[in-house]
Amino acid sequence: MATVTELLLPVETDLEDLLKDLRVLIGAGHPILQAAAEHLFSAGGKRIRPGIVLLISKALTVDGNLSSRHRRLAEITEMIHTASLVHDDVVDEASTRRGVDTVHSRFDHKVAVLAGDFLFAQASWHLANLNNLDVVKLLSRVIMDLAEGEVKQGLYKYDATQTLDSYLEKSYFKTASLIANSSQAVGVLSDVSDYELSQLYNYGKQLGLAFQVVDDILDFTSSQKELGKPAANDMASGYLTAPALYALEENNRLSILIEREFSSNGDIEEALTIVRNSNAINRTRKLAEQFAKDSYESITWMKDSPYKKALLNLPEYVLGRLY
Repeated sequence: MATVTELLLPVETDLEDLLKDLRVLIGAGHPILQAAAEHLFSAGGKRIRPGIVLLISKALTVDGNLSSRHRRLAEITEMIHTASLVHDDVVDEASTRRGVDTVHSRFDHKVAVLAGDFLFAQASWHLANLNNLDVVKLLSRVIMDLAEGEVKQGLYKYDATQTLDSYLEKSYFKTASLIANSSQAVGVLSDVSDYELSQLYNYGKQLGLAFQVVDDILDFTSSQKELGKPAANDMASGYLTAPALYALEENNRLSILIEREFSSNGDIEEALTIVRNSNAINRTRKLAEQFAKDSYESITWMKDSPYKKALLNLPEYVLGRLY
């Protein structure tokens, strides 16, 4: 199976330019914020989100050339994503991300919150300067969704009565909204038809949901070494994902463990065993497969190109992380 780096090869040089441009865009201003931003953009990461924006942009052109507005949209997408990670790390009190110190552990919580705010503000400013109200609406919605997803996640902690629909809604807000709305925004800048706009949105939405659902499966099936965190870490923190919700339908004992917040010795190990011994992982895998299939089918109308091929391979890549 191809790696992300291989999938993004058609836009590799564009992504390198994007990182250079981001450092310049964020370079102005306070030295500490600048240092925090530099640290973020040199921390590696797959750059899947701006990569998708660049691939769609090129797939929709006749000659594969990018306009400055499409490039800027990719940069804004990465700014919004990075800002949300900074804030997530503060909320989750994570000390590292991708093996690199988080902003709040390298500087402090105050700098991290301000750095996240700074990036959101920068993204909004550059968004306004695209002078396209439809694109502004799409990406502003994302910033609202990210905040709402974080709030919903907190509200549903240790809630064994939450539904699969509420989990999927939260997953959309936190993961899929950015990919869906930035994909549609490319179509707006490229003047595609209303049908194609809705298909681009659907491609991003279903891909984002597949990505999140696969992540949630890996939280139960991968080892601590592979994950970089303990297995069932989300469940232990009170965040119930699809595998736990499906397992709850089969075994009521799990709800007792959740409602007492895994406070007794051995609770989390017992909960993990319940999930792994149920049909929950299998059902969650089928859910991810359906999202990936829907994503793939949303862009079959595009003309053939290396960019379209990469976009079609992304849903397969997402599922491939399970095997």
